[in-house]
Amino acid sequence: MESPTAILLYHFFHPDDVISARLFSDLGRRLAESGYRVVAMPAARSCHDHRKLLPRKEEWEGISVRRIWRPPLLQHRSRGRMINAIFMLIGWTLRAIWMKRQPGEVMIVGSDPVLSVLAAIPWKILRPKSRIVHWCHDLYPDAAVADGMVGEKSKLLRLLNWMTGVAYRRCDLVADLGPCMRKRIQLGNPHLEKVPFSTLTPWALVEPREVPPKDSMEREELFGFTEGLGLLYSGNLGRAHDHRALVELAREMRNDPVSFCFAGRGTGIGALEEMCDSDDLNIRFAGFADESRLATRLSAADVHLVSLRSHWTGTVVPSKFFGAIAAGRPVLFAGDPDAAVACWIREFQLGWVLAGTNSGEIAESLRQYVRDPGAVAAMQQRCVEVYAREFSREVQLGKWLEVLGGLR
Repeated sequence: MESPTAILLYHFFHPDDVISARLFSDLGRRLAESGYRVVAMPAARSCHDHRKLLPRKEEWEGISVRRIWRPPLLQHRSRGRMINAIFMLIGWTLRAIWMKRQPGEVMIVGSDPVLSVLAAIPWKILRPKSRIVHWCHDLYPDAAVADGMVGEKSKLLRLLNWMTGVAYRRCDLVADLGPCMRKRIQLGNPHLEKVPFSTLTPWALVEPREVPPKDSMEREELFGFTEGLGLLYSGNLGRAHDHRALVELAREMRNDPVSFCFAGRGTGIGALEEMCDSDDLNIRFAGFADESRLATRLSAADVHLVSLRSHWTGTVVPSKFFGAIAAGRPVLFAGDPDAAVACWIREFQLGWVLAGTNSGEIAESLRQYVRDPGAVAAMQQRCVEVYAREFSREVQLGKWLEVLGGLR
């Protein structure tokens, strides 16, 4: 029996180390190990250096990487982001025309660049026997509306919704990141009754087997102490993330041995620094940590902070959640109680949900938590066990093999 073929359409891939590229690289590697013939079609531009051209063709870990040329335009600018997306969609369509058809072929398309799901339309027309899976990490055009880039009543939004609706109906499976994302997709596209969904979450880059100890030097650098309660926001703080509720909580706990550290990058860091005043002594900042230091940094905290603005709920699911519980640390989530992260926190008892005006209640709960070593140890162990059972790389890649086998 001839090996099945998996074609991965995503903007970035190995050797780029952006989290989503790592996820697609891990997926491709596991599929290759499981007997698939894997072809990846990322951009020929590096994620971190848009001027750097990567090899158009190469082999990596049993995967044939065939990169798509696009111009050296910046991703963080709207014009560059859209032009890059157009070039990638055109490149993928041309490959759909001239690539040899393979038996048992499945195409997996992500959501970077924006509106990548539109590749499902020409792909289904040109390769009707190919199965199509959309792994939705960022929901467009909903994210553009939440970001204020597209008006809620604009003609452009109606056009984009119609186009993405057509694309979703061409999919044989839509893989969402959580129940809130699935709900938002289905509400925005009422004619998807025949399209199956499956929740396939990201996984952490670092997966300790046991609860890791706290590094005293790292704690001193991040929180200014080795004892006390250290709450850490690690990663990107962008426009989708809300820091105001976290600042209010920090001010609620000014007189406690508690330190809030925001360690990362993004447009929100500058806004947060401007918001803080001379009395906010328990709010600290640290730079971004590369992967070699990531495990030490994540385990230095007692609690991890994750946030998402309410109107962004369902458009993205913060991947920080998975890294935090993998490190055996509970999560304090600031956002909509119906967001996937909030639901998982409640379902598996992995932390706290900061929503509305309950900052006083959360503050008291944190005070009681830090005073009870037994509760801390039990919480940390539960985080590690839940991650290993529900969200780990091994579990999620196993689910991928199962759903793709079902499509075949």
